[in-house]
Order: sequence, then structure tokens, then C-alpha cells
Amino acid sequence: MSQKLNAAIAVIGIDIGKNSFHIVGQDHRGAIVLRQKWSRGQVETRLANLPPCLIGMEACVGAHHLSRKLQVLGHDARLMPA
Repeated sequence: MSQKLNAAIAVIGIDIGKNSFHIVGQDHRGAIVLRQKWSRGQVETRLANLPPCLIGMEACVGAHHLSRKLQVLGHDARLMPA
């Protein structure tokens, strides 16, 4: 991802799956600037390279673990009920 794209991302939504996660990033205006499919192993590594932002995901067992890791990286990870 480019530096310009990284700076543009304000909010990220993560759809958690068993082996792949779908990532959608929006800028401050709400326009989609990132839409990708990442493997489970790529999520933490790629989000560590982004500036802190708001990250939302559906609450489940895996989401609690991931949100704690993302908060350590400086992100504002929030869980939503199903």
C-alpha cells in the first residue's frame, strides 16, 4: 500500500472468516479507498504498518483476540454485536 493511501484511511471494517478476512477502508468523507481480501496471517502484519485508525468488526471469539492485538498497535478496535 502506498503512503498516500495509508494516510487516507480513517476507518476500517473487517469481516472475519475462518481463513480469509475481507477488509474495507474508508477515508474521512466515507469514500472507499481500500477493498482487499487478506489471509489470517496477513491481518496483523498489514495493520501494523497503518497509522492508528478506527477498526470495526463483528464480535466473536476470534474478534476479541484480534481486537486486543490491534489495540496494542495503537488502533481503536471496536466490536459490534451480530
